[in-house]
Amino acid sequence: MTKLTRRNLMTAAAATGLAGVLGSRLALAADEPLGITLVIPSPVGDVGWGHALAAGLEPIKAAYGDKVKVTVLENIAEGPDADRIMNKTVADGNKFLIAGSFGYQNGALQIARRDPSVTVLHASGFQVAPNFSPFAAKYFQGTYLLGMAAAALSKTGKLGSVSAFAIPELITSINAFTLGAQAVKPDIEVSVVWVNSWFDPAKEQEAAKALIAQKCDVIFSNAQDTPSVISACEEAGVYAFNLNSSMKKYAPKTYLGCIATDWSPFFKASVDAHLAGTFKGANAFLGVADKVVEVVDWNPDIPADVMTKIKEIEVKIADGSFSPFTGPIAKADGSEAVASGATMADPEIIAMNWHVKGVSTPLPK
Repeated sequence: MTKLTRRNLMTAAAATGLAGVLGSRLALAADEPLGITLVIPSPVGDVGWGHALAAGLEPIKAAYGDKVKVTVLENIAEGPDADRIMNKTVADGNKFLIAGSFGYQNGALQIARRDPSVTVLHASGFQVAPNFSPFAAKYFQGTYLLGMAAAALSKTGKLGSVSAFAIPELITSINAFTLGAQAVKPDIEVSVVWVNSWFDPAKEQEAAKALIAQKCDVIFSNAQDTPSVISACEEAGVYAFNLNSSMKKYAPKTYLGCIATDWSPFFKASVDAHLAGTFKGANAFLGVADKVVEVVDWNPDIPADVMTKIKEIEVKIADGSFSPFTGPIAKADGSEAVASGATMADPEIIAMNWHVKGVSTPLPK
């Protein structure tokens, strides 16, 4: 797997000239490998979002060998640089692009619309085209379960979340975390600090310490690509959990668990369809039943009776007989969000832009 960064990509783009890059789009010979490029806004590292995405490509390399060529472009900031770099990788002959951040959506969609021979997967977005599929994880299925565990262990009745950006994927995670906690302790409260970054270790650590100072004794690290929050909580003796990949080694005592994501089933199926000429863009919202989401590394401090209940709910989530977003659910302002007995459909969840009652921090405007 080739790993490149913004600096050497931009150097190459400057050497050829953007116009030349866009004009040099040549079809790959039939016997050439399929070029697969993953673009991410942070380092691959050993944990986090970028790590999970890159790991999802390993089974493809194992299955196809030299019939595919995988390149990972890391530390690519959202905006014009990302657009130029994504255009360059397609101009260089790569026909399968994974745009691994919400802010890449517009540039990646333009690429798909210009060149129907290219398949694009886009993380966390909502746009769909014949050769363009957004994909997101149903993290909320796992955060509901960890909310139950958090409430059982909390002594203050105050939970916290250090969260990256206020996009629906992360809002749903916080809401389900709150609802799961309320299923154990109805009066529990959740405070949120939005850091507005996918990768800012210092800011993330400051946010965790601020929540701990507010007496939050379980912290949800919501889409951080570093173990900054987890490490700060370990040092303070506060339980913490995160998304995407295990960070247990950074908090051997207070690690509550991880909502792990395995993107390989989705990535493999998408590559298979591209090679077969059968790919059709669709909104891929994937969870426990799809073998994409799984809660791992449960802390042994969780009371046995609560853990039994958690496992029962986990089975029901997997078979579809339970959803964290079944009413009655009230919004933070007290208005009705979901009527009693009603269950939110995936399109409604994907578009969620409100907090449930119990989340004390207003959403940023």
